[in-house]
Amino acid sequence: MNIVFLDAKTVGTPPNLDKLKELGDVTFYPSTRPDQTEERIKDAEIVITNKVVLDEELISKYAGQLKMIAIAATGMNNVDQEAAEKHGVKVKNVAGYATDSVAQSTFSMLFRLMQDLEYYDQFIKSGEYSKSEIFTNLDRPFHELKGKRFGIIGLGTIGQRVAEIAEVFGAEVVYYSTSGKNTDQPYKRLDLEELLQTSDVVSIHAPLNENTNNLIAYNQIKKMKKSAILINTGRGRIVNESDLAMALDEELIAGAALDVFEQEPMSEDNPLLKVQNSSRLLMLPHITWSSVEARTEMIDGVYANIREFI
Repeated sequence: MNIVFLDAKTVGTPPNLDKLKELGDVTFYPSTRPDQTEERIKDAEIVITNKVVLDEELISKYAGQLKMIAIAATGMNNVDQEAAEKHGVKVKNVAGYATDSVAQSTFSMLFRLMQDLEYYDQFIKSGEYSKSEIFTNLDRPFHELKGKRFGIIGLGTIGQRVAEIAEVFGAEVVYYSTSGKNTDQPYKRLDLEELLQTSDVVSIHAPLNENTNNLIAYNQIKKMKKSAILINTGRGRIVNESDLAMALDEELIAGAALDVFEQEPMSEDNPLLKVQNSSRLLMLPHITWSSVEARTEMIDGVYANIREFI
């Protein structure tokens, strides 16, 4: 089998990456620009892609040679699935591998905003603690998660794991179903407005679709508590970035943590890069999914999908 991995750099170097070589003659490209895609897939029977786009034109042109597209991710928006089905090209993704990675990272982001440990670490390392008259420092007060309302938008597999952890900390979990169909859950289901108005933490774990695009804009943020924290590890376009930047500058909420953006990598003129009080905003370059364990499990999934197809 002639196999091409178009953007291997996006998965790094998990310990089992070379396992893919057992499946055939594999070519690893670190990344692939749109103008390079056609040249690199023209002789491939199986293409592995994380984010490289395979559209109807490419799929139809090489359908005679191309047998399978293995997506090294859960999201499948970069592949024209309708065209693939039409031309008999199998498309298979990997689901569920990042649940614990995203859940753990969600709370890492939350606690970074709730407890400014970097401030206290620097207080000691700067020598100021050694000069202090008292044994402690209460300059940056923090609150406990216990007793707070933890609102989750999108209670799928990842959302449910986040809910379980939030309960361990003693938070009250509520949720909003973006599809309107997820009703059989052990948590209180609220409409979006009530969730935003009453939650101390709002954590987004929803896919991007017609129900979630621009779901959280200025008018929605304005309804949140001034002490609330907004977290988005779902998809970038769920939160309106310009509106969030404006809301943070107006101190409508206490803070926000983002791991996903409308454009990735973000543009240099993104309004989030110009937020006046940057301590209110934590941004990560789409990494919450990427623990070593998660990437290892994902490669195992790609391997299994291709092996099953062969």
